[in-house]
Amino acid sequence: MVSSKSRKSIMKSLVTGAIAVAALGCGALAVAAETEVKLPEHHWHFKGPFGTYDRAAAQRGYQIYKEVCSACHSLNLLSYRNLEDLGLTENQVKGLIAEIQVPDIGDDGSAIDRPARPSDKFKKPFANELAAAAANGGKAPPDLSVIIKARDEGPDYVHALLTGYVPFDKLTPEQIKEAAATKDDNYNKYFPGHRIAMPPPLADDKVQYADGTKATLDQEASDVVEFLAWASEPHLEDRNRTGVRVILFLLAMAGLMYAVKRQVWSNLH
Repeated sequence: MVSSKSRKSIMKSLVTGAIAVAALGCGALAVAAETEVKLPEHHWHFKGPFGTYDRAAAQRGYQIYKEVCSACHSLNLLSYRNLEDLGLTENQVKGLIAEIQVPDIGDDGSAIDRPARPSDKFKKPFANELAAAAANGGKAPPDLSVIIKARDEGPDYVHALLTGYVPFDKLTPEQIKEAAATKDDNYNKYFPGHRIAMPPPLADDKVQYADGTKATLDQEASDVVEFLAWASEPHLEDRNRTGVRVILFLLAMAGLMYAVKRQVWSNLH
């Protein structure tokens, strides 16, 4: 049997341990709060109950994806004909994809490459996930079809990530120590841990926009976010319009029912 003195000693040890664990937990939360970087907020046309897409920006974003992102990242949920929803005609879509070769099977059953058609899914940059991982340091780049929906602040996070790279020679000693960064690493202010395998994909004048817009880093990041937001929710505008109509209908119905109630019960008051 355990003596009363021993029980008191054990209870004291348990309480002391619990306090220590709680203190460590609070300390960890405090450190996390101190090191967490607040994302810059942007105004996006597609946010809110009346959100719409800036089609000119989304078209430029597709150009960014095609010329920069598509070398590593796929868009498995989209077909080329979906680009017509961005205001492009069928002939314009055919012109945009004219140089893209997609894998297919010939009449004799052999593997061939043929020009892409609007009905084709977006071409994958790699034959399979193993090939993608082998070409990218052991980890396959993520598909971008719903990357904007991956977190609540998705548009702001993707924009911050694309614009948050800092060259090693411009890092402070504290930043180098915090991320354990070396000259061979890519430092990003907004990526968890700050060390990211992906090199900076965008820069000023990375592309030459077809509509003549000046291609600054911020403009490129904003445009590709607009395109990826559309890719993740291509029917957002239709859904918003339907929601507004339903609300207006319910308001009208509520008014009508109130008027009927007043008429039916008017003789009883």
